[in-house]
Order: sequence, then C-alpha cells, then structure tokens
Amino acid sequence: MISPRLVAFDLDDTLAPSKGRIDSRIADLLRALLHRVDVAIISGGNEEQFRVQVIAQLVGTPASDLVRLHLLPTCGTRYLRHDGEDFSPVYAHDLADDEKSAALTALREEAGRLGLWEAKPWGEILEDRGSQITFSALGQLAPREAKHAWDPDGAKRARLRDAVAARLPGLEVRSGGSTSIDITRAGIDKAYGMRELAERTGIPLADMLFYGDRLDEGGNDYPVLAIGVPCVAVEGWEDTADRLDDLLTRMSARVG
Repeated sequence: MISPRLVAFDLDDTLAPSKGRIDSRIADLLRALLHRVDVAIISGGNEEQFRVQVIAQLVGTPASDLVRLHLLPTCGTRYLRHDGEDFSPVYAHDLADDEKSAALTALREEAGRLGLWEAKPWGEILEDRGSQITFSALGQLAPREAKHAWDPDGAKRARLRDAVAARLPGLEVRSGGSTSIDITRAGIDKAYGMRELAERTGIPLADMLFYGDRLDEGGNDYPVLAIGVPCVAVEGWEDTADRLDDLLTRMSARVG
C-alpha cells in the first residue's frame, strides 16, 4: 500500500524492544508519519507503559500532529486521544471484580498444575491492568533474552491459554507477548480496537496499514489480519524502521 490513511503498530518487538522505550529513530519516523496521516498503536501493555515507552519519547511533537495519534493499550480495551494538552481516555472496558478474581485464580492454578509457575520470577507474574489481566511467566521485569528463550515455539503459552480458557468461558484468553497470557472481556481484542478506530475516524479498514511481529495464526496480532486490514510482518523494531523508511519514501514520491 502506497498511501494508507492510517498506519497502525503493535508496540513490543515491533516499535520497541519488549517493555523498552522507542528508539530516537522510531520517534522521528512516527513524527514524520503523524505529519502526513493518522497513526495508531495497539498493544497488550498498560497505559503507563505507553506513556513511558512512547509518549515521553515524543516530547516536542506539535499538538496539531499528536491529535492524529491513537493509543489503544491493553489490546484495545482502552482508547486514548490527545485533547490538545494530554492523552485522555475515550473509553475503557474494565473488568468487574469477580471477573478479575476468576482470571487471577485460573492463571495461578493452571500455571502451577502445568509446571509453568516460576519460583523466582523477575517481578510480579500476575498483573491487574484494569481492563486486562496479564500473566507474565518470568515476571514483569524479566530480561529480553530470558523471555525470548522461554517459549520459542509458543507451545507453553498455548497449553496454558487452552487450560485457562476452559475455566473462563465468558472471557477472552489469548497469548500475548513472548511469555504472556492476556485476559479481557470476550470479543475485545486487537480486531475490536481496529474496528473502533474505523468507526471513530471514518477511515475504512482497507485504507489502514498494520505492522506487527505476531501475525501468525494464534499470535496476538493475527486478529487484525483476519478482519482484512493490510498487514506487514516485521521482526523487531529495526526491521520496522527500515520498512517505514521505504513507506515514507514512497508516500513522498507520490505527493511529488
């Protein structure tokens, strides 16, 4: 696609290293895109991660450009837009207390039963993100090398996801990042977030372009591909940056 009207991204391992800040090169590319088209970031991370990983790195970007930035933390269960001063919530589909309790219990018990509960994690294994419960097998602060080595073929996450989903028929249970399982309200995933974008911006899904590192079937980016959004599979933020250089060159050539 030469001229998308909206360019969307996964965050971890697409725009930034897992839980890391976006590089200055990515920040410059996002600014260049925002000057031309709408930009969206949709990821399993919570709002605070978005603020640290992305927003803080875009300081100095004109508000007239930031109003075109759409932020969808926790897989689209939350949606933030710039109001001229800061990013404010458009919606938040928080889980009820009983749903959170059931999800946390199921994750702890099934991870223990399957031998996937780490005795010495790097930080908390379970996190309440309001609209999403997240299981991080090695802990929230695990080093990237350990995370990528823990489940390279996704088999551990698939076993845990299936076991937990069987106990939570009213909730959505899916594999997240390299060590994580995410639980949200049923039917609310990245496809939901992209449809919300289409409805609220008036930009058809076919006029969007999405970059993600987990577009394989079963990956947390796959729902975006499944609803017909043109997608680009990437392998890390450097690959994304190279592809964005190419996209911006083609967009500039078309304008010229």
